[in-house]
Amino acid sequence: MTESLYPLRIAAAPISWGVCEVPGWGHVLDAETVLAEMTRLGITATELGPPGYLPDDPAALRALLDGFGIRAVGGFLALPLHRAPEQALAAARRAAELFAATGAEVLVLAAATGLAGYNLRPRLDAAGWRTLLDTAAAIRDLAAAHGLRTAVHPHVGTQVQTEDEVERFLADSDLDLCLDTGHLLVGGTDPVGLARRHAHRIGHVHLKDVRADLAREVRGGAVEYSDAVRRGLYVPLGAGDVDIAALVCAVHEAGYRGWFVIEQDMALRPTDPVESASRDAQRSLRYLADLGVASTSARM
Repeated sequence: MTESLYPLRIAAAPISWGVCEVPGWGHVLDAETVLAEMTRLGITATELGPPGYLPDDPAALRALLDGFGIRAVGGFLALPLHRAPEQALAAARRAAELFAATGAEVLVLAAATGLAGYNLRPRLDAAGWRTLLDTAAAIRDLAAAHGLRTAVHPHVGTQVQTEDEVERFLADSDLDLCLDTGHLLVGGTDPVGLARRHAHRIGHVHLKDVRADLAREVRGGAVEYSDAVRRGLYVPLGAGDVDIAALVCAVHEAGYRGWFVIEQDMALRPTDPVESASRDAQRSLRYLADLGVASTSARM
């Protein structure tokens, strides 16, 4: 990375402090604590976390975020797109209305299996895949009516996980991707190569770093995804095996000007100090600063 990139739009997400939509994932910190830690690190933008974590009332949510000097950039929504499309559309409509009312820009959509967690996933038949594509497109149109972009998130334990599935989705759909560097690598896709092949399809970016050895164990079925997270699958930017510098450079040179969301998925125990998560987030911010990346959304 050389010295002069344009300033990047950097945001955070509650998952970096262990806040996840999976029941029993780990200790869930209260929203005020997480937002205060973001503010302490100079972060001024965030995704909203799982549905229900932050207030569902738009006025209350705006007041909470404004109190910490943080803006909403969007949020993650995992829905079983391959079945019960009307239920998925109803959930997406509620999320889109809330996101739009808070000034957010993007709905990050994952093709959930319908099972709890991300450890197991059934195989889709052709009809299920077609329904998934059609439902994703309908949600894209619904979100657009609320002024939001939709980016589909390849994610471990969903119906779009492996490299073949990501490439199939890109071929069969015109929706953009949320390029999550960690989930792509765990699923078997080189995120830098994907960014270079499909630069025009990148609609949102999650910056994660990953231990490749644990990622291989997850892909091979030797360890469940949730256990790998607890064993340190995700690490601060620059401490793992994703070429973050090349990725940031590739998408920026291709014209991407959206958000770069720093995420380090983790599961906390009740005894874990909040400072440990914040130290990792700070390491990631410093890594980007050391690359010469200027941030419009975080002060070092």
